[in-house]
Amino acid sequence: MQDQRPSHDRRVSSELHPAVYAALIGAAAWFAIAIWGFARDSYTDWLLVVVSAFALIAVGIPAIMSSVGGDTEKPKRQRFRDWASGDFATWTGRSKAANAAVEILLPLGAIAFGMTAIAIIFMAEHA
Repeated sequence: MQDQRPSHDRRVSSELHPAVYAALIGAAAWFAIAIWGFARDSYTDWLLVVVSAFALIAVGIPAIMSSVGGDTEKPKRQRFRDWASGDFATWTGRSKAANAAVEILLPLGAIAFGMTAIAIIFMAEHA
């Protein structure tokens, strides 16, 4: 059986790369645009504004918190490829940084993709 423990000679990071935050913002924007495919009347539009605000808050709070606190010195920016080839430290242990990025992006990306598909079907039926 293959040993699944992370290698100890790889670089370990406990912070996400800025590209992961950018991808989260992109997926949230995609979701917000996709839900507007359901707009029909003023009541529905109002509910879509509320859902869009929740999506903005869900992405905005972690993005703001990532820039608050920490070291006052700006560390040298690391390339995404270098960050992804290292390990990502969490409360429960280490995992590969690339796997951690996928696990973080997958839920919001799946919701955005699914909502787009449902909106396309909805618009086709009500056209």
